[in-house]
Amino acid sequence: MAVNETQLMLQVVDGNRRAFAQLVALHLHPIEAFATRMLADATEAQDVTQEVMLRLWQRAAVFDPRRARLSTWLHQIAYNLCIDRLRKTRRLSSWNETLDETPAPPVDSTAEQRTKAVSLALSRLPERQRSALLLTYYQALTNREVAHIMGVSIRALESILVRSRTALKQALEGEI
Repeated sequence: MAVNETQLMLQVVDGNRRAFAQLVALHLHPIEAFATRMLADATEAQDVTQEVMLRLWQRAAVFDPRRARLSTWLHQIAYNLCIDRLRKTRRLSSWNETLDETPAPPVDSTAEQRTKAVSLALSRLPERQRSALLLTYYQALTNREVAHIMGVSIRALESILVRSRTALKQALEGEI
């Protein structure tokens, strides 16, 4: 039987902790996976995920199922939190320019090597390009949902996706 998220959200508005727990169980992993890919830092991603779930509880009354699916709304919150953290980190790193020159550990297999190369290439893309790819391909959201999350038109999103796929391909050509 499919879970009616709108009904659960109405119960959360009324303070129903069981309904909240059900929604957390459904959405925690996808949100954390997205945040981890965006931030390339598991601890930061867990912080973002906790904040998203806190906002789910605190702002349930704000959610409008006519405007977006719950997963889209939660991804939009996660996206905004990730962008804020990335911008803060960029500002901090520009003040404290240090490079980690520790050699990378040896790679065990070709699949691991590919995964690491893709992760590294993704992390080097501009925020908007990385976000578009992650939301579209890793989170399996529709172009309409991703455009809504990112606050752009569908046509603009498609353009961002073309540029991001091109940049990712160029970054990976010599890596794999």
